[in-house]
Amino acid sequence: MSKKEVIVSGIQPSGEMHIGNYLGALKDFVKLQEEFECYFFIADLHSLTEDYSPEEKRQQITDTLIAFLAAGLDPQKSTIFVQSHVPAHVELAWIFNTLTPINELERMTQYKDKSAKQKKNINVGLLTYPVLQAADILLYHADQVPVGHDQIQHLEMTNIIAKKFNNKYGEYFHEVKAHMKDPVRIMSLTDPEKKMSKSEPGSYVGIFDEPEIIRKKLAKAVTATDAPTGEMPKGVKNLFDLLKEFADPPAGGNTFDKFDKQYKDGSIKYSELKSDLAESLITYFAPFRARRAELTKDTEALTKIMKEGAEKAHTVALKTYKEVYEKVGLVWS
Repeated sequence: MSKKEVIVSGIQPSGEMHIGNYLGALKDFVKLQEEFECYFFIADLHSLTEDYSPEEKRQQITDTLIAFLAAGLDPQKSTIFVQSHVPAHVELAWIFNTLTPINELERMTQYKDKSAKQKKNINVGLLTYPVLQAADILLYHADQVPVGHDQIQHLEMTNIIAKKFNNKYGEYFHEVKAHMKDPVRIMSLTDPEKKMSKSEPGSYVGIFDEPEIIRKKLAKAVTATDAPTGEMPKGVKNLFDLLKEFADPPAGGNTFDKFDKQYKDGSIKYSELKSDLAESLITYFAPFRARRAELTKDTEALTKIMKEGAEKAHTVALKTYKEVYEKVGLVWS
C-alpha cells in the first residue's frame, strides 16, 4: 500500500469564520482528509502580527477549533492542532531566518499590503511571516499545500528556503507543490467591489449566524451596482455564486436555473433571490450551528482534541527538528 501524500495548512484565529472562509478553505479541508495525510492547524502565532487583545485571542482560538470540527474535520482522520502548542514551528523558523535574505522578504506582496493596512504596527513578524510559514510546512515534509492564487508567492518562498537549506547543509527537504483548486472569491454583501471580510460588520454571513441574522444580512445585500453593458452587476453575480454553492438540489440545481432564467428574461425579483438564498444558507449551515452548540458545552472534549493533536504533531515535528539540529551543527542535549 502506497504512503499517502502529506497536506499541511492553517487558518488564523482572527475573528468570526464566514462563508467566504468556508468556501475558500474549510470545505476543501474536509474533502482532503479523506485522501491525504493532513495536518490542519490554528495559526495563532501568525495572528499575533495583527492588532488584538489577549482575551479576544483566546476565544478566537477556541472558536476556530469549533469551526474546524463543526465543518466536518475529524481528529481521527486529520491531525488538528494549535500552532503555538508545537514549539518546533518557532525553533525551525529561527534557523530558516538565518538563511533567508531580507530583500527576499521585503518584496513579498502580503508584507506590503499588511504594512499599508496597519501603518502603526509594522512589526518584524509581518516581514518574517513567510519564514514561519515555511517552517509550518517543512516540519511535516508536506508534499502539497492548499493555496489560493494570493498565496503562491509564499509557497515559492518556502521552496526557496528549502533549497537554501539543502545547498548549505545537504539534501533534506523536498519541493512542495501547490494543491490548486478552482478559485472561490466571495465578495462583500455591502460592497461587491471588495472581498468578503470579517472586519466589516454586515458585509459577510458567518457560518454560525442565526437564521434571522442571515435573512437581515441578505435583505440588505447590494444588487444595484454599475456594470458594463451585457455584464451582470458584481453584487448580483455574487448572490448567484453563493446560490450555486449552497442551494439545493446539488450545486444550485433548479433554484439556480430558475433565477438564471428570470435574470435573462428580465423578470427577476431580487427580493425573492435574496430570500431563497437566505433560506438555502440557513438550511446548509443548520448542522454547523447544532454541532457548535454541542461543542461549546463540552470544553473537556475541546481540550482533549487540542492536546492529542499537539502530541501527534509534536512527534513528527520533533523528529524533523532533531535531524535539522544535527545537520546545522547544533548539540542536542
